[in-house]
Amino acid sequence: MKATTRNVTIALTLLALTGCGSMTHRERDTVVGAGVGAAAGAAITGDVGGAVGGGIVGGVIGNQVGKH
Repeated sequence: MKATTRNVTIALTLLALTGCGSMTHRERDTVVGAGVGAAAGAAITGDVGGAVGGGIVGGVIGNQVGKH
């Protein structure tokens, strides 16, 4: 990976993470669940539809877990 691409990727990741600072516990669980679900869905099915479905299911599960 070129240094510029790596630096831009790191900067964008840090910028995105700063937006999570004011989230509630439940909102963070929802986002994490959606991310993990999308990654799992894409890995299992190998297509975009699986990633979308996994993201939706993961988000719902994360939201319910964060309810406590």
